[in-house]
Amino acid sequence: MPKERIILLSDCQSFYASVEKAAHPEYKDRPVAVGDPARMNGIVLAACPIAKARGVTTASRVGEALTKCPELVVIRPRMRTYIKVSLLISEIYQSYTDLVEPFSIDEQFLDVTGSVSFFEQDLQDIIRSVQQHVLLSTGVWTRVGVGPTKILAKMANNMAKKKEDGVFKLDYGNLDTELWPLPVHEMFMVAGRMTKNFYRMGITTIGDIARMELGELKRRMRMTMGRQSDIQAEYYWQTARGIDPSPVVTGIRHQLKSVGHGKALRWNLYTRLPEIEVVLLELVIEVCQRARRHGYMGSVVTVAVSETDGTRSNAYSRQTTLPEPSSLTHEVAAAAYQLFVDHWTGMPLSRLTISISQLTDDSVMQLTLFDDRVRSYNREQAIDHIKTRYGSRALIRASSLLESGVALERAEQIGGHYQ
Repeated sequence: MPKERIILLSDCQSFYASVEKAAHPEYKDRPVAVGDPARMNGIVLAACPIAKARGVTTASRVGEALTKCPELVVIRPRMRTYIKVSLLISEIYQSYTDLVEPFSIDEQFLDVTGSVSFFEQDLQDIIRSVQQHVLLSTGVWTRVGVGPTKILAKMANNMAKKKEDGVFKLDYGNLDTELWPLPVHEMFMVAGRMTKNFYRMGITTIGDIARMELGELKRRMRMTMGRQSDIQAEYYWQTARGIDPSPVVTGIRHQLKSVGHGKALRWNLYTRLPEIEVVLLELVIEVCQRARRHGYMGSVVTVAVSETDGTRSNAYSRQTTLPEPSSLTHEVAAAAYQLFVDHWTGMPLSRLTISISQLTDDSVMQLTLFDDRVRSYNREQAIDHIKTRYGSRALIRASSLLESGVALERAEQIGGHYQ
């Protein structure tokens, strides 16, 4: 019989805020939040426990947070620093096991099945050692969920956040007493809409799903959500029972399924097509550049739009198939522009996202009679090399210098936030 795995999900408490408090010892006993202090309408990316205790929540507006907590210290985000700290924490984890898989910038899975015997320590000692190692090296406190599968480690981590030592274990011996009594919305991957669907089915706790026969769950979900819900039913049924055969894999090795970029916009500035066209082209340039960097072309172009006039809101996405797979800016931009024009309702834009999918290897390119696609691709690769070496501001289109352009602002950011 194979040995039961021991998997940890280590999560950094209030990661961005913790990094900033470590960098600013003078704020040790003060409420700290990470956001843009110059934008009262911007959102809080992270809040330290002191700030949370005073009513500050992640994703709230900076202005609202200051109203609730006037003494709040709001620090502008430094994404490059957070990435460096995250990579340092990965190195620390790798000193305990070679099986470390990033789940997000502040969460990582560790398979320590072999570490217990290697370090000649019990599991609790290893976990405490990991927590102290990270804390002393970065100033960041970590909470650890333990389980025989990744899904149980993830859900155990949510419970660890409520424990003083930041550790909680879920296994097949305590699911019925610890996990199953919890409300269904606390199950992994169950958000607001799915919670409402479960309530309509008479399902209110995780145990309601776990104790139900799979066939019965499929029947109820079909009645509520349609025939296409069978795969979802099986996923939720397995999650409730802690079934997850997926291994912890080192690094991020998942093949890309799509490449996309989006931008939140100040809707009062994007009311006419000329302003919107500038941002659309900038997003296409980024999408195509990233696709080329990974060696892909896309066959399907998708445009996702959020609109608002201040009182009404609307969101939709549309897609079209290209004649040939492409990562050439002019080809993807032409398709995205036409797609947008055909479906735009005329309301101001609050967000625009462009993506390409159905990716294929770009080592083979379909030639055409009226366009030298290879020459165009080589030209764009040359531009890519210049931007990689000298920064994305080294070459920029003249249209991006207009008031509606966002490329210069994005050049100063990582993941939509300041570096």
